[in-house]
Amino acid sequence: MRWFTKFLSSTLGKKILMALTGLFLILFLVVHLIGNLQLLHDDGGKSFNIYAEFMSTNTLIQTVSKGNFAFILIHVIWALILSIMNRKARGPEGYAVTSSKSSIWASRNMGILGTFILIFLVIHLKDFWAQMHFGGVSTVMYDGKEVRDLASLVALWFSKDWYVALYVFCMAALGFHLWHGFASAFQTLGLNHLKYNAVINFVGKTFAVVVPALFAWIPIAMFFDL
Repeated sequence: MRWFTKFLSSTLGKKILMALTGLFLILFLVVHLIGNLQLLHDDGGKSFNIYAEFMSTNTLIQTVSKGNFAFILIHVIWALILSIMNRKARGPEGYAVTSSKSSIWASRNMGILGTFILIFLVIHLKDFWAQMHFGGVSTVMYDGKEVRDLASLVALWFSKDWYVALYVFCMAALGFHLWHGFASAFQTLGLNHLKYNAVINFVGKTFAVVVPALFAWIPIAMFFDL
């Protein structure tokens, strides 16, 4: 185990761990987005409430969810460590192996973008996750089963213009973060290849635009009742 500890304490080990946790969080975003899109169904919040109840009570999902929180913490902590190391060394920014001359704005400001996303996550967890578990959310009945009415809680927050603006801004930050981070993770793991780089970059940039845009569209659509 000493070699493993030594590997993780190295710069390369930290970058690989960042890449792996980053790819896992990308998958999490897809699952989370699919659930959030249920809010756009014109069914009084039924689809979202049933989805949320399943996600919050299923043992397997909850195990994965706790692992996801761990990955977020690891990703954030390692990002801070790498940012400090890079700043001291005045070497490449972020966890991608790129030159400072060729790096775009997103790659040179991954730490700033990540900080905005972290602040948003704290606010988001306080307003939704904490309320769901400790805030005494009201319940509704569907087919004889009582579930928490989380759709109404979401609608309450998405009726506030400042919260919608904050949400959209943070989704833009997420998009910039993904713009660099997606392809960078493959590069760090050595999965890039001249034959596939174009595809990886295309998929990464498409993901960085489409996924945050859809996340941002949900509060906009609910706020303006579109």
